[in-house]
Amino acid sequence: MLSPWLELDGVTEQLAEFSELAELDLLRLGTTASAEEIVDTAVTQPLIVATGLIAAGQLDLDALPEHSVLSAGHSIGEVTAAAVAGVLTGRQAMQFAARRGREMAAACELEPTGMAAALGGEESVVLAAIVAAGLTPANRNGAGQIVAAGSTERIGQLVANPPAGVRFRALKVAGAFHTEYMAPAERNLRAVADELTVADPRQVLLSNADGGGISSGRTMLSRLVAQVTRPVRWDLCQQTMRAVGVTGLIELTPAKTLSGIAKREMPEVPRVPIQTPDDLAAAREMLAGAGQPRPVPEQVSAPAPGIFTRAQGVAEGSTVRVGSRLGTVRTDHDEVAVVAPATGVLQQWLRNDGDVLGAAGLPVARMA
Repeated sequence: MLSPWLELDGVTEQLAEFSELAELDLLRLGTTASAEEIVDTAVTQPLIVATGLIAAGQLDLDALPEHSVLSAGHSIGEVTAAAVAGVLTGRQAMQFAARRGREMAAACELEPTGMAAALGGEESVVLAAIVAAGLTPANRNGAGQIVAAGSTERIGQLVANPPAGVRFRALKVAGAFHTEYMAPAERNLRAVADELTVADPRQVLLSNADGGGISSGRTMLSRLVAQVTRPVRWDLCQQTMRAVGVTGLIELTPAKTLSGIAKREMPEVPRVPIQTPDDLAAAREMLAGAGQPRPVPEQVSAPAPGIFTRAQGVAEGSTVRVGSRLGTVRTDHDEVAVVAPATGVLQQWLRNDGDVLGAAGLPVARMA
């Protein structure tokens, strides 16, 4: 996947630097290595981040207006997103990704674990079956994609005995990512993070934990560490993308998977998956049309019916950034974030903690 990028000026040198930081020969791994080599999570993770950073570096994102770009990443892609948003430098992102890959690979060796993807079925039925089996819904990707994770024995039992209308397919992965089985990796990554100096994001940056926007670099770094043991809520990230009115989606290399999910979740939003340098022109054209941030709405509406709770520390008169969490709505099966659809001032709360919202779209706050 790296071969076509080597034709661009400076990429070979950039890859050599990344290889030194990751302590891996990324040039060989991204061009001539065998499939067996690159599916090792200690290799896959830094290779994905390196490729994403190379593609992002061709887009001149720093020249765009503040808050006109939103960055988000799925699992290891969140490290790339943090670098794109300016929280981490490219060097820091590569070192963190390489250490993350090594630590998670080591955690996978401690006991037999795995993952299985749900095929078909209502979301509530799938989630109930996963929990009843003693497993974790480790990835909730939207478009009906839910991945269970846990011990190999329990994964096998779930695959063999799914609920009616649902099939589970075991995945070829090293272990139960985004579960408590990765606790040793989280502990060791926290020690690494404590030594890093980070910046606050220049653009809107979403978190896999809850889909909300992050305005503090230290908070984002803490989320990156905790992410290895917590479920990836890509479904909530996409909810936020819809709430803030994204006008286009650019998926960095290696691309297509998230674009495929978005095609089903947000079919009206154009997509540019960057697989080779030939896709850069379309991505630049999309960015040129990004324009200014959307106008501040008069009211913020709830995305779902349920019980409303305000976010702590968000008071009337506060300036809130686009994508930041204003509160939550607790539904029968989940907790959905209420996010600021634009950057502005929270003028007035229209709902109190514990208020029951009978329908989606009801106003919860007024902005200006």
